[in-house]
Amino acid sequence: MTATAHTSQSSHPERPGRSDGVCSEFTVFTKIKPGEADALRDVLAELSDASDTERVHAAVRQIGTLHDARHVIFDNDTRFMFASVFDGSWDAYIDDFAKTVVGERFDKVFSHSEGFPGIKDPGVKDWFVAHQAPAGVFVSAYPDLTVQQIYKDHRVEEAFEEVLDTPEFRAVLENPANAELVATPAFQKLLEEASA
Repeated sequence: MTATAHTSQSSHPERPGRSDGVCSEFTVFTKIKPGEADALRDVLAELSDASDTERVHAAVRQIGTLHDARHVIFDNDTRFMFASVFDGSWDAYIDDFAKTVVGERFDKVFSHSEGFPGIKDPGVKDWFVAHQAPAGVFVSAYPDLTVQQIYKDHRVEEAFEEVLDTPEFRAVLENPANAELVATPAFQKLLEEASA
């Protein structure tokens, strides 16, 4: 796979944001309701609670397109930023949040932002567009890999590592009958990558 070092406008021109390969960025800036920064901070602390990590990761897997996300309170507790990287269309990304436990979290977080209508409100996409600012530059370390491909690659790598550690595999490598296969550039590359 060849990485691209450019950023482009969203492949969905009706929505703001930049893309690099299959990855798109989403950055929202809001005004925090007066006096609610501490309440927002409490919600963010609750969401980052280690005891709830399993549930969050399950929801992220259910969405299946979210690479990462961050929440930041700034400007002396007057503004809030949510930024993420995702695969696919902007509309599907927002819809996916509304269908999972993440939607409930969005409601808790953004309820402290001025004018937020709620994640299930028909006007929520317009609200996000009004508060979204595209990045000046957006570069992904793996622009050709979707979240689903990364999950699959990880599963395959774990399974392959498991095979590599068996005496049976070692015996196959050392068997003279397999010398021609083991000597091929593709097989050597596979072994090289596995040992890196």
